[in-house]
Amino acid sequence: MITWIALGVIFLILCQFVLAVIWVEFYWKNHSNSLPASYPNVSVLVAARNEEKDLPELLSAFDRLEYPPEKLQFLFADDQSSDSTARILEEWCAKATNRSFVTIAESDTGKYNENGKANALAILEEMATGTYYFFTDADCVVSTTWIQEGVRCFGEKVGIVLGITHVKASDLLAEFQKIDWWFTLGFVKVATDLGIPTTGLGNNMVISQEAYRKSGGFKNLPFCLTEDLEISRAIQREGFVIAHQVSKEMLALTKSETSYSNLLTQRKRWMSGVMTLPLYWKVVLALQVIYFGALFLVIYINPLVGLGLAFSKVLAQSIFLARVVRKAGERISWIKLLLFDFYNFNTTLLTILYYFWPAKTKWKSRAYS
Repeated sequence: MITWIALGVIFLILCQFVLAVIWVEFYWKNHSNSLPASYPNVSVLVAARNEEKDLPELLSAFDRLEYPPEKLQFLFADDQSSDSTARILEEWCAKATNRSFVTIAESDTGKYNENGKANALAILEEMATGTYYFFTDADCVVSTTWIQEGVRCFGEKVGIVLGITHVKASDLLAEFQKIDWWFTLGFVKVATDLGIPTTGLGNNMVISQEAYRKSGGFKNLPFCLTEDLEISRAIQREGFVIAHQVSKEMLALTKSETSYSNLLTQRKRWMSGVMTLPLYWKVVLALQVIYFGALFLVIYINPLVGLGLAFSKVLAQSIFLARVVRKAGERISWIKLLLFDFYNFNTTLLTILYYFWPAKTKWKSRAYS
């Protein structure tokens, strides 16, 4: 009986990837339309805390944006940095009149939300004048066509447009993190195309002013460590939908976590959002974990069958990931794709254990219960 249950779990996971490959090949949605006759005004909002190392790359990317400068508004919040973040922002913002930054005072900490980033973005939005609000992180780099593509993807009832983000890879750990992001966002894309409620993507996201204000924005969110998930929920409750655009034109680059301990800290924060998802999402995600236990059981009972099923799943998974990556105009190593499950098993298991470990979640030099 247990063996049949294990085989059933493996079969479900295998079918999941086969169906995902079929969807990517035949039902993929490209949301990009023609640009409006006149370029709309847009606001770019960035909250930064101790980002002196990575911030210059983002600012250089902003300098290269292919969008009329008079239609762009850049808004930055220095969230009580202890490094030279404020100086870097001040110097860059002084070069043009469409650039502004504020420093979050100690008295403004937790003004709208105990989550520092959500609070800083809520304060910035009070200054925003654009028809669309673009969000990214200070440690990211966006494409030159980021604004154009984001604007093009808004259609009827669309309140949020998500881009696609991949990870800078300089070592093996970073390479597997890159695949992990493709894996997660690939399924977010499929679910979004199917009309299944999903999450936001805080480092590559556009929200229409109308959707933001009708939802109450970051000001009215409950305390959370995944503010992008919560803002997407608030906007979807108002009847708006999410469009996920996976394309080279809306591609952003983010940095990897430099150590396994930092990676687990990041995943612990993400898990706090996962635990608030609807039951059907928890079941789907739980099956990804149960799969490994089921596979080990089948391999123990019949090594040939177990290894054959494992290879079939890895192959279907790799084809899916390779297709998603290609849609974004990128390439990825097939060898690393085939080895990804070794990383995925260890990281998933340790993330679950670390989530339930009685320790505060650390994020941007702050500790949250």
